[in-house]
Amino acid sequence: MAGSGGPLSRSGLRGREDELEELQALIASVARTGSGGLALIQGEPGIGKTTLLAEAVSTARAAGFSVGVGKADELHHIVPLSSLAACVLHGDRPLLSDDAFVDLTRHHDQRIWLVERLAEAIEARAGSVPVLIGLDDVQWADPLSRFALQQLPTRLRTSPVLWMLTGRREPAGPAEEVVAAATGNLPAVTVSLGPLSGAAIDQLTSDTLGAVVDERVRELLDGAGGNPFLAVEMLAGLWSARTSDEAVPPGLVVGVRARLRSLQPGTLRFLQMGAVLGRSFGFRDAAALCGGPTAASIAALEEAVRAGLLDDDGDHLVFRHDLLRQAVYVDIPPSARKALHREAAHHLVAAGHQPVDAVPHILRGALPGDEEAVELLRRAADDILPVTPDLAADLMTRALELVPSARPLRFAVGEQAILCLTRAGRNREALLTGDRLLAGRPPLETFSRLQAALGGTLWNMDLAGELRRRAETALALGGAAPEIGARLAALRARALSRDHDLVDARAAGESALRAATAIGDREAHVLALSGLGEIAQNAGENAVALERFAALSALDTAFLPEEIVAHLHMDDFASSGRLLLRAANGAGAMRQAMTLWAQGQHDLGLGRLDDADADFLTMERLEDEVQVPVQQVNGRVIRSRIALLRGDREAAREHLAAAQERLAAKPNPGNTAAVRFLEAVHADADGDVALAVDKIRQVQRSDLFMRWRLLRDWVDSAIRMALRGAEYELAEDLAAQAGAHAERNPAVPTATGIAAQALGLVNSDLAMLGYSVDLLKASPRPLARAAASADLGGALLAAGRKPEAAAALTYARDTFAESGAHAAAARVQRDLDTAGDGGRRAVGRQRPVQGWAALTASEQKVARLVAQGHTNRSVADLLVVSPHTVNTHLTSVFRKLAINSRVQLANLVMALPDS
Repeated sequence: MAGSGGPLSRSGLRGREDELEELQALIASVARTGSGGLALIQGEPGIGKTTLLAEAVSTARAAGFSVGVGKADELHHIVPLSSLAACVLHGDRPLLSDDAFVDLTRHHDQRIWLVERLAEAIEARAGSVPVLIGLDDVQWADPLSRFALQQLPTRLRTSPVLWMLTGRREPAGPAEEVVAAATGNLPAVTVSLGPLSGAAIDQLTSDTLGAVVDERVRELLDGAGGNPFLAVEMLAGLWSARTSDEAVPPGLVVGVRARLRSLQPGTLRFLQMGAVLGRSFGFRDAAALCGGPTAASIAALEEAVRAGLLDDDGDHLVFRHDLLRQAVYVDIPPSARKALHREAAHHLVAAGHQPVDAVPHILRGALPGDEEAVELLRRAADDILPVTPDLAADLMTRALELVPSARPLRFAVGEQAILCLTRAGRNREALLTGDRLLAGRPPLETFSRLQAALGGTLWNMDLAGELRRRAETALALGGAAPEIGARLAALRARALSRDHDLVDARAAGESALRAATAIGDREAHVLALSGLGEIAQNAGENAVALERFAALSALDTAFLPEEIVAHLHMDDFASSGRLLLRAANGAGAMRQAMTLWAQGQHDLGLGRLDDADADFLTMERLEDEVQVPVQQVNGRVIRSRIALLRGDREAAREHLAAAQERLAAKPNPGNTAAVRFLEAVHADADGDVALAVDKIRQVQRSDLFMRWRLLRDWVDSAIRMALRGAEYELAEDLAAQAGAHAERNPAVPTATGIAAQALGLVNSDLAMLGYSVDLLKASPRPLARAAASADLGGALLAAGRKPEAAAALTYARDTFAESGAHAAAARVQRDLDTAGDGGRRAVGRQRPVQGWAALTASEQKVARLVAQGHTNRSVADLLVVSPHTVNTHLTSVFRKLAINSRVQLANLVMALPDS
C-alpha cells in the first residue's frame, strides 16, 4: 500500500495492531491444536484488507506454514476455479502442480468430485506442515471457487488448515456464505476494518514526511475519510511535491485523478484499455485495443509503472490497487465502455483465449442482435456446464435475451437454455422458457426438439402425465428428426412407467429401444434403457430390471448406482459390493449422492445399521451441497426406521418431521407412500393401532407398484399392524401382495421367504412360519432372517413349545443385537423371558452419548486409522467406502469425543487400554 517514493512499507498496519494480533492468535491456535480455522477480513475498498492479509501471511510463513495466496478479479470471475487456482498453484510449495491442476479440471464431471480432490491435496500437505490458504477480494470469486470455499473449510476442519479471506461488506455475499458454512464447525473470526483514527493518520504522515502534521496537511488528509489507501496516495503526492519543490496538486483531496491528469495521453489511453480488460491484463491485449503497433505502447507502460499505477510481474500487468483501476475506468464514458468491452471480447477470442474469458466483456458490452456474442455465450455455457450449471444457465438466459424473437436462432438458443436450466435444477424456469418458445409457433421439427428438451424438466418435476401428453402430441404431429423422434418415444415410455398399464409401457419401451439402436442416438438409447429399467422395477420383475440397468450403466457409468440397487433386489450382494468398490476407486463419472444411496441400501440390507445411517446422512449432505434433492425423503424415512430399531425415539421423530417437511417440497406418489408408511410405524410404536392401520390403508390405495416397491421388505411389519387392529382383509391383501412379488421373483430368497412369512402371519400357520425361516436362511439380509425367527418364536411360544420357541427367539435376539437393532432385540428378549429362558447372551445395551464407548464400530475403525496418521482418502481406500462417508464418521467421532483436531484424537487413542 506504499506510495510511489515514500517510506511507507508498514504504513498499512498503522492503527491495525489489534486486528493483526487477533489474526496472529488464530495462526498460533491452528499450529498448536492441529485443527482448522477461518478468518474473514472485511471493509470498504482501500481500507487495508490486502495489507493486513499480507502481514498475517508473513507471520504464518515465519511460523512454518505452507502458504498459498490468490486474488479474485472482478472481470475474471466466470472461469471455473480461477480464483482458487492461484492459491493452490503458487506459493513457496504449491499444493498442486500445473499438470495436476489441468488434469483435475479436465476430469471435473461434478463439483463434489473436484472439491474432494482438492481436499485430498490440501489434507496431504497438512499432514506434515500447517497450511494457510488466502484469497483476496473473495467477493469476486468465481462460482466454483465459492462452492469449494463453502465446503473445504468444514471438510478439512480436523487438519491444520487456516483459511484467510478478504472481502467487501455485502449482505448475503460470497464472504458471508463461506463464513456461514463454517460457523459451528471450526473457529471462524471476522475482522471488520473501519476508518483509521486521527492518531493513526498522524503516524502515516510521520512515516512519510518525517515531520509534525500541520493544519494544512491535516485538512488535506481529512478528504481521505480515514481510508488508508487514499491517505497514502495523498501523502505520496505530498512527498513528491516536497522533494521536487512542486506545489501540492489541488485535486489530491478527491483521490488519485490528479495523478492521472499528469500522464501523457497515450499512457492514459493504455491505462483505460487495461482497466477495461480487468485489474490484471496482458500487455499485448491492452496494446491491441489501443489500435497501434505493440511497440508504440512500451513508453506508455513505462510511464504507468514509474507513476506507481501498474506493477509488471513479467507475465501480466496489474493495477496496484483496484481503486486505481476504478479511477481510470469510471472516466471512460459509459457508451465507450460498452463498445470497448465488446471489442475486448472480440480480440480475446481472436487471440486464442477460451470463450469463457470473453464472457465478462460480452455481459457488459453486447447489444440485442449480436449473434457473435450469442455464439460465445453458448460455447462458454457448454464448457462450464459440468461444474457450474447455475452459471451456465445464467449465460444461456442472457444469450436468449440477445436474440430477437423473429430470428430462427432463438429456438436453438432456447433449447440449450432449457437443458442448462434443467441441469441447474431450475425446472420451473426451464418449463416457463420452453412454453414461451412454443408459444411462438415454431416449425414442427423445432416444436419436437423443444418438447424433447423439456422431457427431463417434466420428469424432474414429477409430471409424468404431462410428459406423456407432450411426447404423444409431438409424435402425432410428425416432422421430427429421426433422433428427436426416438427420444420422444423413449420419453413417452419413461412416462408410461408411472402408469397402471405396465404391459403397454413395456411395449412402448421396447419399441423406443429398437428405434434408438437403429438410429444410433446415444441420448435416446439412455432414455429408453432408463425407462425400461423403471418399468421392470415397477412391475416387480427384478431380473429384468437388473438386465436393463446393467446395460444402462455399461453405456453410461453415471447409472452405476441403479445397477447396484438392482443387484440388491436380486439378493446379489457380492456383485453390488464389487460395483461399490469400483465406484469407490473413482471409475467413471459417478453421481456421488446416488452412489451413497446405493451404499446405504447395501449396508442396510446387510444389517449394518450404523454404516447405513452414516451413508444416508452423507447422501443428504451432498444433495444439499449441490441443491438437487432426489432421495432425501426416502433417506429420512429409512433413518427414522433405523432409529426405531436402535431404540432412539427422539432421533426417529426428528427424521419423521424432516421427511414430512421434505415431502411438502416433493410430493410425488412414491414419497407420499413412504412417509405414510413411516407415520404408520410411528403410530404403532406409540400404541395408536387405529391410526397405524389407517396409514397402511392410505399406502394400499396408492398405485399398485408403489405399494409393493415400498413394502416388499417391510410387508411383515404392515401385516402385524393390520392384525393388531383386527383388520384381517387388509392383512390378507398385504400377504397376497407379497405372494405375487415372490411369484415374479422365484430366484430371490428374501422375496420367497417374506411371502411365506406373510402367509404364516395371516393364517397363524406355524408350519408356514417355519418354512419362511428355512427359506430365509439363503437370504443375505440378517434383519429379515431375525424378524422371521421372532415371528416363529412367538408362534411356538403361543403353542406352548417353549424349548423350540427359545431357540428361535435367541437367534432373533442375537441377530438383531449384532446389527445394532437394540430395541428390536429388547422386544424379543421380553418373549424369551416369557418362555422362561433369558438366553445365554445379554442384549446389547444402548451406547452412551459421549466418550469412546459412544462410537460405533465403524467410527472406532476410522478413529484408529486417523490416529495412525491416515488421511480421509487413505482411510476410505482401506475401508472401501467413500471419503465423504469417512468425513461423516470423523465428524461424529470428534463430536462424541469432544475434540477438534487429529492431534487430540491421536493422543486419546494412544491412551486407550487396548491401543
